[in-house]
Amino acid sequence: MLSHVTDVTDATFATAVIERSMTVPVVVDLWADWCGPCKTLGPIIEKVIDETNGAVELAKVDVDANPQVSQAFGVQSIPAVFAISEGKIVDSFVGALPESAVRDFVEKLAPGASKVDKLVEAGDEESLRAALELDAKSVDAAVALGDFLRQADRLDEADEVLKPFDNVVAAKTVLARIRLQRSGVSLDGDLDLTLDHLLEQSTDEGSAKDSLLEILDALGPEDPRYVSYRRKLASRLY
Repeated sequence: MLSHVTDVTDATFATAVIERSMTVPVVVDLWADWCGPCKTLGPIIEKVIDETNGAVELAKVDVDANPQVSQAFGVQSIPAVFAISEGKIVDSFVGALPESAVRDFVEKLAPGASKVDKLVEAGDEESLRAALELDAKSVDAAVALGDFLRQADRLDEADEVLKPFDNVVAAKTVLARIRLQRSGVSLDGDLDLTLDHLLEQSTDEGSAKDSLLEILDALGPEDPRYVSYRRKLASRLY
């Protein structure tokens, strides 16, 4: 039995499904040994659930041995599958669906296992463009593709991809790097020396201040210098 699959009984249902669903979505598969479609669906749903690496769990219920569970769901035919999240039924289907439909059903419960996330994780241009085709609003896909194109020195294409997301911090970071790249400024080398020099030359409306802020934006909020030099600049100007 796969690690994310549990055989559930009338006695264990409350704990194994209801309580467990407060932490992770649980898919309940109601089946019986005599049910042909159940035998078709079983391996498919187990495979798809296992691919989520624990983001979704599967509870299998033999309706013949556990009539209380099937009665509680009002099951009239099997296989019957219910998605439980935070103690509530959030989705369901009846019958042996094909693997693609089962995967769509499960992926709604596990955003981290979605097609878009998998394509972004792949990281190549074809996958990243496919991710944006699936979800044109995916910031992760746009930023990853924009930075991929930037590193390939395809700056106009990178700009075009990131333009709809220019109010998002991660996109702003890549856009700032594109602008620096166009002006020939590198983030490599002794950058602290450059930052200190620009800080010394900074005035309220000076180009040095603008250059300093551009470099800090390109470094991004995760870099400790992003905050420290902004504080130094604020102290100097105000």
